[in-house]
Amino acid sequence: MRREGKAVRKSDLPEKICLHCNRPFAWRKKWERDWESITCCSEACKGELKRSRRK
Repeated sequence: MRREGKAVRKSDLPEKICLHCNRPFAWRKKWERDWESITCCSEACKGELKRSRRK
């Protein structure tokens, strides 16, 4: 049972745009401490971004 006001709707979470695929992605609990430094939506996009910057 959840207490009133404790639940957060997914639409209320902050969003960012992925630097590689340009898709929006929402805040996740595991990114709570590092949200300011997160730039990509997934590890795959992060790897592709690094590879494309090397060239």
